[in-house]
Amino acid sequence: MLVLSVAGLVPLVVAALVVLVAARWPHADPTAPSGRSVTAALADYPEAADDAGLLRPGSTTVLGLSAAALAVAASAVAVGVLFLLVRSRAGFAGIDLRAARWAGANATATSTSVLRGVTYLGSVVVALPLAAAVGLAEARRVPNRSLPAFLILVEAGQLLLVNLVKVLVDRARPAVNPLAHFSAASFPSGHAATAAATFAALALLLGRRRSARTRVALAGAAAGLTALVACTRVLLGVHWATDVLAGSALGWGWAALCSIAFGGRLLRFAAPVRQVPTAGAPPGS
Repeated sequence: MLVLSVAGLVPLVVAALVVLVAARWPHADPTAPSGRSVTAALADYPEAADDAGLLRPGSTTVLGLSAAALAVAASAVAVGVLFLLVRSRAGFAGIDLRAARWAGANATATSTSVLRGVTYLGSVVVALPLAAAVGLAEARRVPNRSLPAFLILVEAGQLLLVNLVKVLVDRARPAVNPLAHFSAASFPSGHAATAAATFAALALLLGRRRSARTRVALAGAAAGLTALVACTRVLLGVHWATDVLAGSALGWGWAALCSIAFGGRLLRFAAPVRQVPTAGAPPGS
C-alpha cells in the first residue's frame, strides 16, 4: 500500500503548506476601530487615500489584486519553465522517468482501483456538475449576477488553454506500465488543470462572507484536492510528473486571472475593503 500512502501524504503536505501561508497573509478588517479611524482621518483628505495605498469606491483592494496578479505571473513562469525543460529534455527528465517506474513497480490491484476512482475528481464529468451545484447554492446564499459567468469562464477557459498547449507541445504519454486509459497528448495534465481551476474557484466562492479561518481552510482543501488528483495521474502512469505540475500551475493561474476579472463584483478577497468618502459626505454614503 506504499502507493496509496504517497497519494495521501503529498496532498496533506501541500494543503498544510497552503494553510500556513494563507494564515500568515494579512487580513484587513475595515470594521475594526483602527480601520475606521484611518478612514475617518482620510475623509477630509481624499487625495491622501492613494498615497496610503487605499483605493477609490468600486475598485478592488490592492491586496487582492496583488495576490491574484502574483499568482498569474508565477503560474505563467512555471508553465513556461516546465515547457522549456520538456522540450530540452533537461532538469526534470530524470525525475519524470524515475517517478513513472516507481509507480509501475509498486502498484497493486487495490491501489490501482482506488486511484482510478479518485482521479475522476479532476475529470470534466465531475468538475462541471460540482461547479454547477456549488454555483447554485452560492447564488442563493450570496446572490450575484456575475457568478454564472465567472464559473463558465473558469471551466471553459481552462479546457481551451489545456488543449491548446497539448497541441503545441504534443508530448507523448508515459509508456511505463500505464494503469488507466488516456487520450490526447501528455503535457499539461488536463485532470490536474481542471482540479486546480475548479477547486480554487469554488474555494473563492464558498469563502465569500466567511471568516478568515474558514477561507484559509478552503484554500488548503482546494490545494490538497488538486495535489491528490495530480498524484493519481502520475501514480497511474498516464502522466509525467512535469505534466501535472504544469497542469496545476495553469489551472491556478487561470482561476486567479478570472478572479481579477470578476473580483470587484464577486469575490470577497478582492471586494472593496472600504469606500473612502469624499470630504463632507455623510458616513456610509
